[in-house]
Amino acid sequence: MKEQSYSNHRRYVTGYHFVLLFLSIIVLAGSIIFLFRSYRNGGERVISTVVFLGAINFLIIYYYTRSFAIAVQNRAIRAEENLRHFILTGKLFDPGLSMSQIIALRFASDLEFPELANRALAEKMSNDEIKKAIKNWKPDYHRA
Repeated sequence: MKEQSYSNHRRYVTGYHFVLLFLSIIVLAGSIIFLFRSYRNGGERVISTVVFLGAINFLIIYYYTRSFAIAVQNRAIRAEENLRHFILTGKLFDPGLSMSQIIALRFASDLEFPELANRALAEKMSNDEIKKAIKNWKPDYHRA
């Protein structure tokens, strides 16, 4: 596996993020065309409406499948990083840290983690600024 860093840490699953999305958009576009043609030409209106609603349903499922997985992953990251912060400092995270800041901090090594967490809070750093400030990148190969 390639060494993870700031420049390559984002994870894209080709089949999900590109192929499935592209096919979903094609199905939606085709269903819209089918729907308009059936209403204009007096064709199978019920079938075309059901196909269109099925395409919409598929896109909703596509969206929520990802959003639910990310929500669970974010809860796990918050718990893991809060525990790591407690182990390293004896204190829990400051409640002022946002979820996106905590997610970015997970890539920091234990040596720079507490200081970077304090700095992120004090300077209101964005997740991208936090990631760029990390000197010793701790990879996360187990993301959803």
